[in-house]
This record gives sequence, C-alpha cells and structure tokens, in this order.
Amino acid sequence: MNLASLDLNLVVALRALLEERNVTRAGARIGLSQPATSAALARLRHHFSDELLVRKGNRYELTPLGTALQVPATNACAMLERLFTSRADFHPATEQRDFVLLASDYAIAVFGAELARILHAEAPGVRLHFRHVDPGIVEATGTVLSGVDGVLMPHGVISGFPAVELYRDEWVCLVAADHPGIGDRITLDDLARLPWVVYQRTFDAPVTRQLSMLGLEPRVEVSVQNFHLLPNLVAGTGRVALIQRRLARLLRGLAPVRVLPCPFEAMPLQEALWWHPVHSQDAAHIWLREMAARVANKIIEPDGSRDASV
Repeated sequence: MNLASLDLNLVVALRALLEERNVTRAGARIGLSQPATSAALARLRHHFSDELLVRKGNRYELTPLGTALQVPATNACAMLERLFTSRADFHPATEQRDFVLLASDYAIAVFGAELARILHAEAPGVRLHFRHVDPGIVEATGTVLSGVDGVLMPHGVISGFPAVELYRDEWVCLVAADHPGIGDRITLDDLARLPWVVYQRTFDAPVTRQLSMLGLEPRVEVSVQNFHLLPNLVAGTGRVALIQRRLARLLRGLAPVRVLPCPFEAMPLQEALWWHPVHSQDAAHIWLREMAARVANKIIEPDGSRDASV
C-alpha cells in the first residue's frame, strides 16, 4: 500500500461513518456537507471493495468488515491526532494537552491519583483521561497502544515496548474479619476448599495463572471487574480473594476484612507505564513520562526500598 496515494481525510470520514452509521450525522460531525460525505463513503467503499454501511429499513447497519474496521479506525485517528500535535518543546504551565491512559481501578488508585494531583498542580491546561484496559492489549498490543498515550500494566502481560518502571507490589489474601475457619494464617488447602471472589480480567492479574501452575483451580463464587469491590464481597462471608497489598492498605477500614500473607510465593507485581514508540520523541509525552517517574520515586522509602506494607 502506497500511503502517498491515499487521502488521509478518509480516515476521519471512515471513523465518523462507522460510529454514527448515518451520512448526515457523520458529515455534521466532521464539518462536511451531505454530498461530500456521501462522496467520501463511495470512495471508501471502492477502496475496501465493501459496502461498509448497508440500509436495513430506515437505518444503516455495518457490514462485517465495517464492524471489524471500527476499532482500527478509532485508533488510527487517535494516533494521527497525536502525531500532528507533537511539538519540539512543551511548557506544562501554559499549554493545553489531553493524555489518555489505560489502567485498572487498582493502578488508578495506587498510582494514577497521585499522578493526577501532580498534573493538576503543575499543568492546569492538561486533562488526564483514564480508561479501562482493552482486552486486545494482549493480542494486539501495538494497535491498542497506538491509540492512547500509554497503559499502566505490570510486567508479564505485554513486552517488547518501551516502558517507565514504576513500583513493586505484592499479593495478599483477604478473608472476612470474623471468618470462623481461618485464624492468623491461611494455607493452600484453605485456598482449595474455600469459595472465591475473583477479578475477571485475568490479563490484569497474572497471579491467577500462577495458581493454575500450582494445580489450584479456585472455586469461583463471585467475579467482578473492579479490584475495589473485593473487600466488600469478602466481608461477612466464607470467601477468600487475592488483592494487591498497596490497594488493601488504601481500602483498610472500608470493610470488615483481614489481610493475610499468601501461603505460596506469589509472584510480585512490577508495575510500569508502557507506550508506543511513536510517542518517544514527543516533548509533551516525554514530560508525562518524567512526571510518572517522579510519582514512582515518591513511593520509594527513605532506605531505598519500595514500601508495600499494609
């Protein structure tokens, strides 16, 4: 494919048409007349040899190819916007900039909140948008990263992309404060017999794969897509859950639970900020990475260790 022969304005039109599924609304969104938008749709249909949008009654629906193109079109537009807003220098006190980071609720609470505080103090024109990590991060890492400024993710899920190392964390077990069958410690046998509350998005919690390697398949009673909900779903029950020690410390007192050491050598988390190489020389992005390193440095204890105590 020769990019020089393509009209990149068609990428913008493609995203609008696929998302709006209406020629008039898509044109209004990108500032084109209805005839101009119809002409863009015709060119796109010719390029892809596909209708993309087909009329069903009084509305349009996407063809299978149109559906498949939605996410790539969105990511392509996002990457182009970042490419053409890149600058040789960045003045945080005066400039306007949006940053989009993919993160779990755990990473936002433990790291993102402090990052947002620093940005608020030093860059009033900067807007920080946190979004849930796309499951496609595992199979299509480059595609997902190209559409955002970065992802907060521990090692062991993705690799091969530049990253800023942030902090280490450990896994601990949660049980109800009044759990009748668990004392001051919990065993592997306990983990095998007790019902579990688990975090659904396994790519965010590699420790679940470690349990499988130990021959332990949790008897899942409740699953959830939010680490913050684990204590409340454990409290007052016979359930057990795994949670990051730093988050357990932040949530202490919100639910009647006890935090116990894991009965196995759970692989610690090494959290990092990953980004696509297209951002590497962007001054604003370099500044964001420096701010991330500053926040990570605040987590280091005076003796040089990274605190993970509850």
